[in-house]
Amino acid sequence: MNIVLMGLPGAGKGTQAEQLVEKYAIPHISTGDMFRAAIKEGTELGLQAKAFMDEGKLVPDEVTIGIVRERLAQADCEKGFLLDGFPRTVPQAEALDSILEELGRPVEHTINIEVEKDELVARLSGRRICKTCGASYHLIFNPPAEEGKCDKDGGELYTRADDNPETVENRLTVNMNQAQPLLDFYEAKGVLTNIDGQQDIDKVFADLDALLQGSRS
Repeated sequence: MNIVLMGLPGAGKGTQAEQLVEKYAIPHISTGDMFRAAIKEGTELGLQAKAFMDEGKLVPDEVTIGIVRERLAQADCEKGFLLDGFPRTVPQAEALDSILEELGRPVEHTINIEVEKDELVARLSGRRICKTCGASYHLIFNPPAEEGKCDKDGGELYTRADDNPETVENRLTVNMNQAQPLLDFYEAKGVLTNIDGQQDIDKVFADLDALLQGSRS
């Protein structure tokens, strides 16, 4: 079961990924985790990635793709994997197809968790932080007992600059523009499924589970 999981920030991708890897006993592979592991192991590609990251530069595709190739060839991926955060572009998706063709493990499902932009803005801009102790709240999911005040010490709650609705909306627009060519790529290959991410978390997982169970029967 080889899965590429997609979704905009705030769509709940991380939550669903945790449940999927637990139920299906497949590794959850994110770009960040791969980089950290390669750097820790001191592989040639890991050291190359570290050099770019230390300079604050993006890791080039050839290095990223090489690290992905090494990771997917490991034994724990033989029964499947869940890729999260890769690919991000059509050239990366084409490179992934080549890697998986070599391994004899094509992408079976590209799952996109869909949430409307207004809902994502509400989710992402709802965070509030206590100026005194740093405790985190969310206006929708974890509101304070008294508006604007921390439950722990009564400290004033504030909105971080990157949680400002306008900043969040701009970030989402960039992400949407980047994601669309990739969604089109996988739709053309007939492996894309959109899942309604505005439902209850358990219902989202039930839909994901039904999709995967259906493909195994």
